[in-house]
Amino acid sequence: MTLNPFKSIGIGVAYSPNLKANLFEAARLSVFFESKLFLIHVGEESEDKINMLSVILKSFEKDKLDYEVVFKQGNPVDVILSISEEKKIDLLILGAVQRERFLKYYVGSIARKITRQANCSVLLLIKPSVERVPCQHIVVNGLKDPRTEHTITSAFYVAEQLNAKKLTIVEEINRDQAEINVDDDKSLRRANIIKERIKLRENSRIKEIISHIPEIYTKNKTIKLQPIFGKKGYSIGHYAQISRADLLIMNAPSKMTFWDRLFPHDIEHILTELPTDVLILQ
Repeated sequence: MTLNPFKSIGIGVAYSPNLKANLFEAARLSVFFESKLFLIHVGEESEDKINMLSVILKSFEKDKLDYEVVFKQGNPVDVILSISEEKKIDLLILGAVQRERFLKYYVGSIARKITRQANCSVLLLIKPSVERVPCQHIVVNGLKDPRTEHTITSAFYVAEQLNAKKLTIVEEINRDQAEINVDDDKSLRRANIIKERIKLRENSRIKEIISHIPEIYTKNKTIKLQPIFGKKGYSIGHYAQISRADLLIMNAPSKMTFWDRLFPHDIEHILTELPTDVLILQ
């Protein structure tokens, strides 16, 4: 049984200092997932550009990398989104930007717009590398949502293909679910009992999801369930950061309105300060 959700991968190609690193990351993922790679360039087609890309990707010939270069002029956001639809791309890779002054990562304006509007999964890379940096620890959201089973299942597939041995499923729980005034030992015990019951319930729900995943993807993995009481999006991002995760996998948000952007929540907290590479699954 195959779970591959990424049969085609796309990446925007800009002739920048990160070009080679971004292409190597995209090519490696295409090889790992046995996917076709689409290199999307916003601009005019030329033989020089095609030859440059061919030279950079020459080392992947032995891996039988299947790729296609697509040229189109126009607004970068519109071009990348339209080509993604046209080529039925399953995973779009975008480079994120580092804000050196504050030692934080954030999504540039183009990548942020694409992430909000894309109908496919999006991988945000904060530190693309020519040399492969092994993925060892993946953190994935386990919040109660109809899309979460698909997200967790896909996370196990990704872990298997990237040879990541550790996977932590974070269940973000709203604080108000255990809201109780603590003013003596009795109320403190009661609050702790309520929290433990919620944790047990959440862990049971996640174990049920894992039981549906083929054993080939779950065996030889260190699986940790981590319930956290806190603000959705912020809590899991903070956990991914302090646990030094190599990849954070999240559900894609529902289509956002003006008010969602005005009052950030869930995925917006992640987009404001990327804790690591982030995969947002549709």
